[in-house]
Amino acid sequence: MVTVKELSKEEYLLEGHAACAGCGPAISIRVLFKALGNKVFLVVPACCTTVIQGPYPYTSFNVPLLNILFESTAAAASGIVAALRQRNIKDITVVGWAGDGGTVDIGIQALSGAAERETDFIYICYDNEAYGNTGMQRSGATPFGAWTTTTPSGKRERKKDMPLIMAAHRIPYVATACPSYPIDFVNKLRKAKEIKGTKYIHILAPCPTGWRYDTSKTVELGRLAVQTGLWALYEIENGKFKLNAPSDRLIDKAKRKSVKEYFALQGRFRSLTEKDIERIQKWVDDDWENYRRLAACSASDATPYGKI
Repeated sequence: MVTVKELSKEEYLLEGHAACAGCGPAISIRVLFKALGNKVFLVVPACCTTVIQGPYPYTSFNVPLLNILFESTAAAASGIVAALRQRNIKDITVVGWAGDGGTVDIGIQALSGAAERETDFIYICYDNEAYGNTGMQRSGATPFGAWTTTTPSGKRERKKDMPLIMAAHRIPYVATACPSYPIDFVNKLRKAKEIKGTKYIHILAPCPTGWRYDTSKTVELGRLAVQTGLWALYEIENGKFKLNAPSDRLIDKAKRKSVKEYFALQGRFRSLTEKDIERIQKWVDDDWENYRRLAACSASDATPYGKI
């Protein structure tokens, strides 16, 4: 476990980047660089991060970076891994860094293929729950009831559970994270770096522009997502499921806050009815019953997602 004092003071996300105020993805990528330093090769598809970097010929990222087609993050990263192996370069961590649209929708085929091939890289989905770079259209990761430009009265389908989809590939490491809990994210990045094979980390990255909240509330909203149980912090290592703090205390339903507190801070949920909120609360409770079973199964030395 690392502490804040142990993190490098070196900054690889430089001043002058083009992120919105309160941008959850920008906070997340700053933490990524704090965890891994500049010994990374970042692969980025069309997404908000393409804009955050800054306009050509300038960049605010002080690491090697390849901008690639929307659907091709994992494919391009696989090629870089092969090239580094061919040149016998072993101290570079290849990181695919893509939004939810480029992961759960457009990029899922290349990611699934890389996982099946056991490509040795870290794939990170920063999830702001919509296509933020193109104006906040609905994605497969947009939650039920959320406003987007293509769901003006609220999306009527549930969010894809991408971490568990990746766990079904039997890769050695899957984790969830949130920039509101940066040390948890750092620990997971450093653990993933030391594991051989495909590693997948899914970050809930609050977005004030699309979620319609005050830019000062980003960290608070991330914490509320976790405290209500809407976003659980966990890892699945070699098939074994483990909840991480503070989510490990939330198995007890009485310790979880009402989802209504989370929704109340965001304009994107203005169309939710009381019946909708009750429905979502039940889904959350059902999810946590599943987490309880997974944790119990792993504690009994079983591997619910199969050994690698």
